[in-house]
Amino acid sequence: MPAKRIIPCLDVKNGRVVKGIQFKQLRDLGHPVELARRYDAEGADELVFLDIAASLENRGTREAWVREVARELSIPFTVGGGVSSVADARSLLRAGADKVGINTAASLRPALVTELADAFGRQCVVAAVDVKRDAALGWRVYLKGGTEPTDRSAMDWLWELTDLGAGEILLTSMDRDGTGDGFDVQLLEKAAALPIPLIASGGAGLEIHFLEALEHGADAVLAATLFHEGILPIPRLKAYLAQNDISIRI
Repeated sequence: MPAKRIIPCLDVKNGRVVKGIQFKQLRDLGHPVELARRYDAEGADELVFLDIAASLENRGTREAWVREVARELSIPFTVGGGVSSVADARSLLRAGADKVGINTAASLRPALVTELADAFGRQCVVAAVDVKRDAALGWRVYLKGGTEPTDRSAMDWLWELTDLGAGEILLTSMDRDGTGDGFDVQLLEKAAALPIPLIASGGAGLEIHFLEALEHGADAVLAATLFHEGILPIPRLKAYLAQNDISIRI
């Protein structure tokens, strides 16, 4: 069985790492280069960099930011935000990304997923999906940094993304984001039926929350505030998971 992965996430706005609660009330948590350097040294398995304002501002991710961060890393590096074409993705890969994250643009033009998979291989395509619980749909998909609801059922969209060529899913529960109440394990159990790796995001507050997510189908767990503020150092989390029989890279 492949080792489970621990992934810090850098949500970047105006060149700074920010974090809020349910995608609101953003706080400045530091410089992306400094945090990237720290996570590489601490033993993070991968790093995700999301330019959270790119889609709202109808622009691509700032390549200079990506280049600066990539220089500090010896681990796989996923970059998302404003990727709407093969050319956008190629620019980020040349700037140092190993994978590209797509969200809003894929929803507006699903063929983009296939185009990226054909150009770079599906292992390079990380489909980010932001969802909220919904009485009619189970979980509803949101776009543009969680500001715009769609009529899509999350489960239907996850399967469609898989069929289109996505190599991995980054699934964020907006209800849990920044709350520290734990990952939405019911959501993860539903999504675990997918034949591609699943990254759980939204809600980490305690060590046990990571364990629960991995036991309920996630292949990787992503967090931000806990890691950025030093509340839960990655080495301590990895030791805890290993003690609980989770296959992890120490």
